[in-house]
Amino acid sequence: MKKVTNNGFIYTFGALGGLLFGYDIASVSGAILFIQKQLNLGPWEQGWVVSSVLIGAILGALATSKFLDTYGRRKLLIWASVIFFIGAITSGFAPNFEILVGTRVILGIGVGITSALIPAYLHELAPKSMHGAVATMFQLMIMIGILLAYILNYSFAHMYTGWRWMLGFAALPAAILFFGALFLPESPRFLVKIGKLDEAKEVLMDTNKHDVKAVDTALTEITETAKQPVGGWKELFGKGVRPALITGLGVAIFQQVIGSNSVIFYAPTIFTDVGWGVIAALLAHIGIGVVNVIVTVVAMLLMDKVDRKKMLEFGAAGMGLSLVVMYTVLKFDNGSHVAAIVSALALTVYIAFYATTWAPVTWVLIGEVFPLNIRGLGTSLCSATNWLADMVVSLTFPMMLSSWGLDNAFLFYAIICGIAIWVCHSKFLETRGKSLEEIELDLHKASGEDVATDTTK
Repeated sequence: MKKVTNNGFIYTFGALGGLLFGYDIASVSGAILFIQKQLNLGPWEQGWVVSSVLIGAILGALATSKFLDTYGRRKLLIWASVIFFIGAITSGFAPNFEILVGTRVILGIGVGITSALIPAYLHELAPKSMHGAVATMFQLMIMIGILLAYILNYSFAHMYTGWRWMLGFAALPAAILFFGALFLPESPRFLVKIGKLDEAKEVLMDTNKHDVKAVDTALTEITETAKQPVGGWKELFGKGVRPALITGLGVAIFQQVIGSNSVIFYAPTIFTDVGWGVIAALLAHIGIGVVNVIVTVVAMLLMDKVDRKKMLEFGAAGMGLSLVVMYTVLKFDNGSHVAAIVSALALTVYIAFYATTWAPVTWVLIGEVFPLNIRGLGTSLCSATNWLADMVVSLTFPMMLSSWGLDNAFLFYAIICGIAIWVCHSKFLETRGKSLEEIELDLHKASGEDVATDTTK
């Protein structure tokens, strides 16, 4: 089958899994209001319906490493679309709690696969001058998926079986992804690894606009790094890869423990505190989704112009300041109309800083920081760690809320933002403007050990 060579098509469909990622994570926020009534679910069962997708995401991310380096990026993307389709259809028709949880785990596996696969795939297709912008398309698709979920949640809210449409709608973009992925090229780096140099050169020619000099340089660099044998856990945790591992795991963990999901989760409550009704709060949720999409486009424009570390530090500072404002007004003026308005504004600023920096940069760094011979394993571990951190934060936030109060919870997350700035500044690698092979050479300098030598021990 002839592959499409248009870069816009390649990058858009390559990132489309992010739309399914965002939609399946967000759609349950509206659907659970109706699911719990129709299936007579208690609080514990509701928690399982919501969090079961995270269990699947952890499993999917961990499983990706083996398939990514064995079968390639394109085939795995096709498989992921099939998993999404099956999970969406079956969850929409789920007759009871047990089957619904099982289908949500299936959806989670698709989410986990795409979170580990797509950042690496997009990086390997894009020329180094576009690494950040192209990889950020994944985050843009996530935000579009979340916005789409908010809109459909509102649209189906008046239907008795609306939750089935909310969950089942994901089958449509899954089908589109499946047929689009059939025409996508394989990663040139994977093609070199399996000895298909001519095919790799064809893909590089297409994605580099037939710049012969750039293609020859890239192919030479890829061929040299591809000579390294595929590494395992020993190589991933070896000294030569340690700086990359610290960077990848660091951004994966901090993206969650700076409180992003907890703060965003509390958004409807803050808006209702201002005095809006439930329908108005749902519309405000759509407004947040629109803001997320807009600021993610801004992030795409900045990604290859501003250092990754500077974006993370700036984002953590802005988020921390917003959290301090929310803490202050809730601590000393809680219950007043002014406090609710200021909290809502600070919340919007917090989300804007997050969506511009930590949300996209995390996936960019995870996709580009690891050497080729362990890229699948490294991205899988970081993605699984991100989902595990998400689950821990989601489970602990209600306890923090009941024990400390919302104001102190915000202060705690503000302190974590400060810690994130220090760790980012002192421990993370900078990758902007470098090819994947140049980043691999930087690992050698950062660790004081030859990565190629280390991975053959």
